[in-house]
Amino acid sequence: MDIARAKQIYESQGTHAVHLEGDSVWIENVDEANGMATVTVGNNPLNTQTVSVDRLQEAKE
Repeated sequence: MDIARAKQIYESQGTHAVHLEGDSVWIENVDEANGMATVTVGNNPLNTQTVSVDRLQEAKE
């Protein structure tokens, strides 16, 4: 995924299926300057990771 799409999903009112290495994630923040995103993995709010947006994949609807 590119940084522009990650930012678009983050700012969207809708729900978008995003995956990180097969796990479902929620984008919590996007750091445009560094190309990074903070995501919550699954439904566990304590399981957050900061990863390169290149590692994120939008699921095909």
